[in-house]
Amino acid sequence: MLSNSSFCQRASVTRLVQSVQLLAPNARTWLGRASYDQPLYGAASGGALVRGQRVPAVSSSAQRHRYSTVAGGSLGEFDVVVIGGGPGGYVAAIKAAQLGLKTACVEKRGSLGGTCLNVGCIPSKALLHSSHLYEEAKHAFPTHGIRIEGKVTLELPAMMKQKMNSVRGLTKGIEALFKKNQVTYVKGTGKLASATQIKVRPPDSDEFAQEIHAKNIIIATGSEPVALPMLPFDEKRVVSSTGALSLPTIPQRMAVIGGGYIGLEMGSVWRRLGAEVTVIEFTDRIVPAMDHEIGDRFLQILKKQGLKFKLGTKVTGAKIPAEPSPVTLELESAKDSSKKETFDADVVLVATGRRPYTAELGLEALGIELDDRGRIPIDDAFRTRVPNIYAIGDVVRGAMLAHKAEDEGIACAETIAGHKAHLNYDCIPGVVYTHPEVASVGKTEEELKAAGIAYNKGTFPFMANSRARTNDAGGDFTQGLVKVLAEKQTDRILGLHIIGPGAGEMIAEGVLAMEYGASSEDIARTCHAHPTLSEALREAAMATFDRPIHF
Repeated sequence: MLSNSSFCQRASVTRLVQSVQLLAPNARTWLGRASYDQPLYGAASGGALVRGQRVPAVSSSAQRHRYSTVAGGSLGEFDVVVIGGGPGGYVAAIKAAQLGLKTACVEKRGSLGGTCLNVGCIPSKALLHSSHLYEEAKHAFPTHGIRIEGKVTLELPAMMKQKMNSVRGLTKGIEALFKKNQVTYVKGTGKLASATQIKVRPPDSDEFAQEIHAKNIIIATGSEPVALPMLPFDEKRVVSSTGALSLPTIPQRMAVIGGGYIGLEMGSVWRRLGAEVTVIEFTDRIVPAMDHEIGDRFLQILKKQGLKFKLGTKVTGAKIPAEPSPVTLELESAKDSSKKETFDADVVLVATGRRPYTAELGLEALGIELDDRGRIPIDDAFRTRVPNIYAIGDVVRGAMLAHKAEDEGIACAETIAGHKAHLNYDCIPGVVYTHPEVASVGKTEEELKAAGIAYNKGTFPFMANSRARTNDAGGDFTQGLVKVLAEKQTDRILGLHIIGPGAGEMIAEGVLAMEYGASSEDIARTCHAHPTLSEALREAAMATFDRPIHF
């Protein structure tokens, strides 16, 4: 380890660099972080776009628009109108209102929160938690000395009711936030009529009978599941993630096409509840972009839990007979077309990806063309080719993640208000909410090797962590690890990967460290409470620049 004097010198240099960054925010930041010097544009009070101009807060009650759920007629003029009420859209609307801009949000679903809250992140996490408790009660309780008289039984309707109660409570919470921040909530489908006009089709109408005028427009319409040509969704036997959240009964056999985040999470839910689940993945790895060392451990754990896998396999056809006959999938090796087989399943979950949702937006009429992946091209300030129309979230480049959309919503609103805005895309974490969870941020070891970047690696297993050992029941808390990757010369953290209990919470420490350009030694010399799971992260950091204590 470094001496105390060396450590103090390092800390002093770090503070000096951070001070320079704070004093000169327009300068390109150190060690390769994204720059702050992109041209930004603010909307002046008259609607003109003025480079670098800060817009004064609109504080007068006459300029702030009271919250309302609008049903019909002309809806007035706003500084900002957001099309889409998902994580990116509703956050952008709230932030814009907080910055003093008269703001409205158009959402067609009838409830705020988008896919994430209504049929995605939130209901899936509810089922993941409930199904984990069910599995714990069946298999782990006796290890902790908890005996249940009789048989542990599953009441699926009650589990689904708990899921929906969570969803309803949170959607109502967003409506309350709109009221608090005086955001106008417009229920209906929004369509661009011009660069400053939006037509709205109310939920109970076939016509775009309403209109809103806006100085600035933010498109935040999210994404939708991609179906396979031979397997159209009926949300009963061939389901998207939406249908997989609401199956009325537990299927005997389930096929999951796609070994990514959604497929593994929903496959885990139904495997815990009693289904025989087989994951079919075209590549030879699950979650192909995941760090390979972590991905290999993840696959071993999921197999041990009972999930089955057909890797390097593609679906070439399907037969969907009338019930109760199963769906028959025609499979073929991705590398050898002569190797074919069929596979029967009662329910098929297609989780091969999502695509941006841009239907009926009217982009073409304004000259806004989509890229080859159906996304809306934007510049570094989230502007489309029409300067006062912005786009964020799943409809633009980057990962389709709710928290990425939220951060873009805040940055976009700040940009419109004339503020300098910044989002570091190297510091956006990803989490698979299985048990154990898998979380990562930054570069994988494979990416560093491909880029020719010299690095140090440190790992620490949860089996050597005291809190994991005390919580353990059957080995499920101790089978993961923490992995830290740091630049060899500077010790700056370049990537952090965790597979283990609470990984989705622990990764925030790594994200914060990377956002501030921290070294592995910075984490290693930071006191962590004992006994906690986060001590494994500290020990992995110790292993990166020197040696761990407990392994």
